[in-house]
Amino acid sequence: MSASKYLPHVFVLPEDDANLQIASEFNARLDGLPQRQMQVLVPAGGWSEVLDLFEKVHIAEMRRCLNRSMILLIDFDGNMGRLQQAKNKIPVDLGDRVFVLGAWRDPETLKPRLGSYETIGTRMAADCRDSTTNCWGDDHLQHNAAELARLGVYVVPTILFP
Repeated sequence: MSASKYLPHVFVLPEDDANLQIASEFNARLDGLPQRQMQVLVPAGGWSEVLDLFEKVHIAEMRRCLNRSMILLIDFDGNMGRLQQAKNKIPVDLGDRVFVLGAWRDPETLKPRLGSYETIGTRMAADCRDSTTNCWGDDHLQHNAAELARLGVYVVPTILFP
């Protein structure tokens, strides 16, 4: 289901199918809220493709649609510099509405620790809803803490779990 541009909403741009599955399950756990508040987009096909698509398409769309926030869901591949590379693509005027999240290596490394992609998405949603870190506190996800804190201010209480 697509998001209504007239209501506050968040788009999630996943790098690949694994991230898509996690985000889709997170979306399914929005406890009775209209699904139009979050829309998971088609996977971009790689972390650099996420950034390219964001630059080429989504920056202009976000400037036209002031109710939209965006999550760039990428694999860090063990490289914390990737966060800065992504942040360098985010214009200052959109900085409060764009977030960069992802697994420290890739989602596949999360499965033995946290369960299936569906379980991971469910647990991530529960953490956001309940303000806990049972899933997000995992060694392979804790590097997201600063972005999650920003999400907790701008997106979680107003769009995902009001």
